[in-house]
Amino acid sequence: MLIFLAIIEHCSFLLEPTMQTTFRMDGLTGPDRPVKPWMKFAPTIITIGIIAAFAVHGRIAQPPHYNDFADHSAVFGLPHAGDVLSNIGFALVAISGWLALRPHRDSDRLRAGWPGYRLFLIGLLLTAFGSAFFHLAPGNGRLTWDMLPIALAGAGLLIGVRGDTQPEAKTNIEAIALALYAAASVAWWVTTDRHGAGDLRPYLLLQVLPLILIPLWQSIHRAPRAERIAFATAMALYVVAKITEVLDHQIANTLQFVSGHTLKHLIATAATAAIVWGVTRRFAGGDRRTAGARTISE
Repeated sequence: MLIFLAIIEHCSFLLEPTMQTTFRMDGLTGPDRPVKPWMKFAPTIITIGIIAAFAVHGRIAQPPHYNDFADHSAVFGLPHAGDVLSNIGFALVAISGWLALRPHRDSDRLRAGWPGYRLFLIGLLLTAFGSAFFHLAPGNGRLTWDMLPIALAGAGLLIGVRGDTQPEAKTNIEAIALALYAAASVAWWVTTDRHGAGDLRPYLLLQVLPLILIPLWQSIHRAPRAERIAFATAMALYVVAKITEVLDHQIANTLQFVSGHTLKHLIATAATAAIVWGVTRRFAGGDRRTAGARTISE
């Protein structure tokens, strides 16, 4: 499915008017500077390369002690309170993002990206509940409810930015297709895990690709600088969150009052907040940008 998405993107470039891909010797810089033709092939090549690398690597199993989390705090009888309650932030970001963006879903500045951002926000809200449910009693039996919303959020983020940077994309169809892929990636892990050979590769693909394709798309298609900074901040925070996840017990032993996995939730929440801010800020000035563009054209 992701190869299909990459092929669609590649074909869309071939269908663009020739004048958009021809270099102009007029000294243009910044957003008006033409993109080097070879750069437009980069997302397709990278996507296929990552898929090939996963295929060559072989199956990637869940770490044997993954469900042995360091957080054993309790609040009013709630077990693993730190890991459970730290999911509240995801719900708050999802709800605030929905309230801020949905009224603008038909705007020229959001229409193409909305199917993806809608999926991202829904996945984020479900993550709050799914992750909390999982951490109440960690185990592979409940892990599906944590993985599926995260996969949906990753798929939605890819389609949202693709729509922002390539408005001609059929994002409604692509959002449905990638949501199905997200569900299938989790189903693949569940099936293989039951047979003693759990394989996370399809699921991990949805976590790796946004880190690479989003900044690449934004660079190629000259996304606004503020949005690129917001997404770069989010990507960096997500990497830090994954590091704290790996160092769960070490951080808990060092800090005593918080575990690495709890910190992962809090830092990941900050990452999603940066993404939502990056998208919603384009509407902060009302219609001033549109009015300014109209004045210049006149």
